[in-house]
Amino acid sequence: MDEKKENSWEQHRFYMGLDWAKEYHEIVVVDRNGRIVLDIRIKHTAEGWHRLREKLVDLAGPDLSVAAATIETNRGPAVERLLELECAVYPLNPKAAQRYRDRKAPSGGKTDHLDALSFADALRTDGHSWRQLKPEDPKIQELRLLCRDEINLIEQRTALVNQLQEALHEYYPAASEAFDDWTVPAPWAFVERFPTPQALKKAGKRCWEKFLHTHRLYRPETYQKRLDVFARATEFCGSPAVTNAKSMLAVSLTKQLRLLQQQLKVYRNRIEKLFQENPDHDLFGSLPGVGDKLGPRLLSECGDDRDRFDDHQALQCYAGTAPVSFQSGQIHKVKFRRACNKNLRTAVHLWANLSRKKCSWAQIYYQQKRLEGKSHACALRCLGQRWLKILWKIWQTKKPYDEQMHMRNQIKHGSWVLALTPAADTVR
Repeated sequence: MDEKKENSWEQHRFYMGLDWAKEYHEIVVVDRNGRIVLDIRIKHTAEGWHRLREKLVDLAGPDLSVAAATIETNRGPAVERLLELECAVYPLNPKAAQRYRDRKAPSGGKTDHLDALSFADALRTDGHSWRQLKPEDPKIQELRLLCRDEINLIEQRTALVNQLQEALHEYYPAASEAFDDWTVPAPWAFVERFPTPQALKKAGKRCWEKFLHTHRLYRPETYQKRLDVFARATEFCGSPAVTNAKSMLAVSLTKQLRLLQQQLKVYRNRIEKLFQENPDHDLFGSLPGVGDKLGPRLLSECGDDRDRFDDHQALQCYAGTAPVSFQSGQIHKVKFRRACNKNLRTAVHLWANLSRKKCSWAQIYYQQKRLEGKSHACALRCLGQRWLKILWKIWQTKKPYDEQMHMRNQIKHGSWVLALTPAADTVR
């Protein structure tokens, strides 16, 4: 432990464990000897948190920095309230929390009070080695929440598209055949304009051509094919009952998709604005393959606290690219890391895949891992592991990624990737 962290820890005289819930929070505070000095249950209301503040002030005095608190999460309303109390907050991993509970109750018993007591005592005995949660830049926090919510909205769009395609499969196969990408507005407009095969047949060829030109769907390679599909739309379709019912569902789904798409544009504009304004924009924007979407996601998940990760390995573990090692006697195994930031892991996976088109060394590295027998996902995880080492370095030095500098460093250190350059055209 460094001297600064040790001095910060030594100032704590009380240790608070909080078992949080939606409406109530169970709280136990112990002193340095492990003696319970406060045992309270508060409502998750302004009055409840004010009551806790009064109790802590009576116990520790007006300076609440002498009280350290632990909770089984690192985000959420309860964490925000603890930070507002100006207590030092040390998040507790849920799996570690279970182990501390088992230490107090080997029988397997569990109560909210036991959890709070276990957490408080764990903080007292082991908290000196835990990492303190620091208040974040509000804009970084907003960017991260927006990126995560955008992903959730995209998943909802995917679910609606799947439902739409399933409905069309039942009564309108021609529509499914005419369009490949159903995540864009043009096919939705087609369903709204021609909700049934009969409506499409009745509209006629000139109306079809006008629709294709209006929505910029005229392509020499697909134009005639679409007209042929439209011409035989009624040859293979659902019964009248199925058509009447499923056409209403299809139109309803397209309207939902339009509204959702509008909100996604609002999210995208706000995310791009926050990303542009961030001081680290040029660092993350310089990474090959990140684009407009992955750059903000990587930035928001890494945050702005450069002391958060002691080295690149800590970042790799946090992102889930580093395997978990198990060693006992002569047995040594490695396995997939599941306890990690899954949002960051997904972003790194997508980034590693896209970087192959931008960097020759990334593609060569991926190909070699595939030749070694690794799966596509595993090879990308290995490539992501290498990219995170680079990301941590430019994040610490505050210098954007430089492809030429990276190549010079590879030559300097005799990288095996460069030795495989002639094999770059060999694709497995």
